[in-house]
Amino acid sequence: MRVIAGSARGKRLAVPRGIKTRPTADRVKEALFNILGCRCFFEGARILDICAGTGSLGIEALSRGAAFGCFIEHDRSAMAVLEKNLQTSDCAARSECVMLDAVQGLKLLARQGKIFDIVFFDPPYTSNLYSTVSGILGSLSLMSDTALLAVECSSRITLSDHFGNLIKFDRRVYGDSSLEFFAGDHTP
Repeated sequence: MRVIAGSARGKRLAVPRGIKTRPTADRVKEALFNILGCRCFFEGARILDICAGTGSLGIEALSRGAAFGCFIEHDRSAMAVLEKNLQTSDCAARSECVMLDAVQGLKLLARQGKIFDIVFFDPPYTSNLYSTVSGILGSLSLMSDTALLAVECSSRITLSDHFGNLIKFDRRVYGDSSLEFFAGDHTP
């Protein structure tokens, strides 16, 4: 696994041992960033990576010019790899890691008044977190008015078209993986 573009282009990212973490395939990550690149600017953006695992998605955004990245991950071994990857990619100074489960991490960030422009959410495919986390994002004030939510899930499921004030505007399938994109109902 590597960083595709930007200041950390070509840098290899570590992956935790075992099967607990499923990193996004390079092909899917490249498609994700091509789609996002047509709708938003990474330069100066504030990124949130939920169920971050290796941090690959948030690190890619930071490499492309995002100003700040926040990573929520509850697994201790994944967090150790994530912190190593932030150092390897020279992104640690613009990053914050939150070692909590997704729901508690989001509630903490909301209490702190954090606002994000691009949110990545890539939980284990068998997780029951999709509707819970997306509902929290749709109801708490964590996302800017023009924010985008990118969700990776199994291609065998299709997520709801609405999560609070977030509306799905695109779905792409890549083998076993699906990317679903959401924006606020006020975003063109």
